[in-house]
Amino acid sequence: MSYPDLIAIGGFVLLFALLLIRIPIGVAMGLVGIGGFGLLVGPGPALKLVGLSPIRTATEYSLALIPMFILMGSLATASGLSAELYRASNAWIGHLRGGLAMATIAACGGFAAICGSSVATAATMTKVALPEMKRYGYPDTLATGSIAAGGTLGILIPPSIVLAIYGILTEQDIGKLFVAGIIPGIMALAFYLITIRLYVMFSKQDVPAQEKSDWGERLRASRGVWAVLLLFVFVMGGIYGGVFTPSEAAGMGASGVLIIGVVRGRLSLKAIYRCLVDSIQVTASIFFILIGALLFGYFLTVTQTPQKVATLLLSFDLGAYGTLMLILLLFLILGCILDAMAMIVLMIPIIYPVILQLGFDPIWFGVIIVMTVELGLITPPVGMNVFVLNSLARDIPLQRIFAGVMPFVLIDVIRLAILVAFPILVLFLPNTMQ
Repeated sequence: MSYPDLIAIGGFVLLFALLLIRIPIGVAMGLVGIGGFGLLVGPGPALKLVGLSPIRTATEYSLALIPMFILMGSLATASGLSAELYRASNAWIGHLRGGLAMATIAACGGFAAICGSSVATAATMTKVALPEMKRYGYPDTLATGSIAAGGTLGILIPPSIVLAIYGILTEQDIGKLFVAGIIPGIMALAFYLITIRLYVMFSKQDVPAQEKSDWGERLRASRGVWAVLLLFVFVMGGIYGGVFTPSEAAGMGASGVLIIGVVRGRLSLKAIYRCLVDSIQVTASIFFILIGALLFGYFLTVTQTPQKVATLLLSFDLGAYGTLMLILLLFLILGCILDAMAMIVLMIPIIYPVILQLGFDPIWFGVIIVMTVELGLITPPVGMNVFVLNSLARDIPLQRIFAGVMPFVLIDVIRLAILVAFPILVLFLPNTMQ
């Protein structure tokens, strides 16, 4: 075994050790990357990387969409759009058995279309939907499971911050990635609604139904939803039609939410200031991770780790789909110990060359890997969405929340298998773009 190989193995061992003692992923990747690069190339070049990488990341134009989409979601939350989505969904389907849980899924899907973050979607809908489901006596498993699972729509339904990060890391068209997520996102929404219907049909637990709303109540509850629909069509339609780039679309979307919130009297100066501060804090944490990933990427390059991993995986002679299954299984296992962003920035630079050699479409793989990462958000022992929900609902044990998400995990595996078997479901819309 060569010296670079020993340094690479030692670097990964050290990285996971740092993560186990809860060192932030950006710091851990940066430290290991600079240390390993310095050992192989020299301390001088390593120190130059420390000076150049943060500036290069902070001034990268394509990354401008991240703070804009984060601000868009923050302004939407402060404007009360999440509550309006829930009220409208509840008015239309709340009278069904399990209707409140189904309304939660529908509201999560709508909010995901203007948010882009699973954790934010889960946290917001926990505050909006959980008290209502508790008031009507819903089982804790169904109530929390639907919120945690619905929150995962935030990183699939465009605009998705995780899909954007994947596009930046792999130099793929972010607009095409966003459009590719539309059909899988609609499928996820539909499959979750079907899961809830099957739950209430076969569960022995009592799941009450509400009184049916009349048409007047439905129309009144739906008046506020036009803003979400308009924003989604405006942002995604502009990207799909080539009217503006994803970064420009993010800026237009954030401006649109701001204007709608101010015109409707939902956003005060204090609320806008708070949204700006929150967005800056979240953006800083994401950029810190990206800087660490960039430094770690230089370390991977000098050790030729991606090429060696590709050679190793291809040597198993499992065929294209056999190797893909092995990669997805690896991501599922990592999902038990790492969050979504950490998995993407850590593993994509290593796995991506393998995907290209196997002949898979990189746009399709981006959607597939984000769906796999979704599973990590609701599977034990980490399950970021589950922990966020538990932090806001301390009276519900973690075990009960994990029990509630298991039916959704099963349907996610089925949906993933369908999209692996039929790539056209992912690629149809992006293939029609110019």
